Amino acid sequence: MENIKTNIFQIENFLKDIVIKNETKLVLFVMDGLGDIPNPSYSYKTPLMVAKKENIKKILNKSALGLGIPVFRGITPGSGPGHTALFGFDPILYQIKRGILEVLGMDMEIQKNSIAIRGNWAKVKQQNDSYLVLDRRAGRLPTQENIRLVNLIQSIINKLNEKYNVKIDIKSGLEHRLGIVITPINFNFEDIDIGDNDPQKENKYVKDFTKNNTLSILLNELNKEVYKLLENDKANYILFRGITGVPSLPHFEEIYKLKPLAIAKYPMYLGIAKLFGFDTIKIQDYKDLNNIKEIIKENINNYDFIFFHYKYTDMAGEDGNFELKVNSIEEADKIVGLFLEFDPDVMVITGDHSTPCIYKSHSFQGTPYMIYSKNQDVLNANLDINTDFNEIECLKGELGTFELKYNISLMLAYSKRLQKYGA
Repeated sequence: MENIKTNIFQIENFLKDIVIKNETKLVLFVMDGLGDIPNPSYSYKTPLMVAKKENIKKILNKSALGLGIPVFRGITPGSGPGHTALFGFDPILYQIKRGILEVLGMDMEIQKNSIAIRGNWAKVKQQNDSYLVLDRRAGRLPTQENIRLVNLIQSIINKLNEKYNVKIDIKSGLEHRLGIVITPINFNFEDIDIGDNDPQKENKYVKDFTKNNTLSILLNELNKEVYKLLENDKANYILFRGITGVPSLPHFEEIYKLKPLAIAKYPMYLGIAKLFGFDTIKIQDYKDLNNIKEIIKENINNYDFIFFHYKYTDMAGEDGNFELKVNSIEEADKIVGLFLEFDPDVMVITGDHSTPCIYKSHSFQGTPYMIYSKNQDVLNANLDINTDFNEIECLKGELGTFELKYNISLMLAYSKRLQKYGA
């Protein structure tokens, strides 16, 4: 991996010397897991083909279409790499684990020597010395149940804090999600690269950590005690994901001369935006269009770049629910309409990866991508060439199939924020 990193073209180092400021407003609207593949149960259509997209279609003939590849061909990305690419940075060079995204998005306090972990409440069954995962998300545990369980395990946390000379902070997120920060007191963990314990599938056993050291022993003991206490509860085990320290990343505004704001519901996406220097606003309800409109109104003139994240498309894909994914796209389209009311100069509508309903998981296929330019300077402007925004039309689009790390350079170009390169 290190050899790969040394050969990567760092687009940000190239662009920072030709970026200029102006008064244009840019919007990046991400429908998480947007892409899909033809579904034989629905006449070989995708949810994006079926969904009504009244607002997106209003700007279709002033937009360029393409398919975005988050990492490179054949690679199935997580949301971290997908968003890193969308923010204009190479996801191979800048690898960000889920843990730090989750805890920053939840406004948890971290120190330089802290360990950040994304946790899932799960339902397991002990079999000898192993634990069989019955449900990785404990039935998408209601948030109030999550809070109740975290309160119940505080005595276990206090005991482990004293035993290992650490400070463990576990915070309830939405539904089954947890943010976990472990801060050693007056020492550093010797090795935090221990993998995770999530088997990624139900009816498989909890994975062993790759190393047997202080951190892995502590986490295993935490779960052993949690299972004893909660064995017959709705959730009785914690799956640990994205175990990481605190990374050092480039600053979005310093490089691209865009003052950025992130608007999202889920902590992970607020977290990744914070790592790149974004200001953030957390929303509570995608259906509260009046609140979202007010947030846009209050901030559109204070920021050059607004990133909006919509999660439910991905969740529907992971549940294999075609109709729900259609409905989610239609719900997101209403929010697109709110942004269009404020007349942005450039607006990208895309996903961070594909989540086909057939797979019920992330996939390697490209994600649909469209970039609207108020200047009407896309090649097919007003020619009625784009008939719809979906996977097949994007495959035929003028942008072709390209790496998503070039998203920001495209947005800068269409907003007239790039000078000519070379003599």
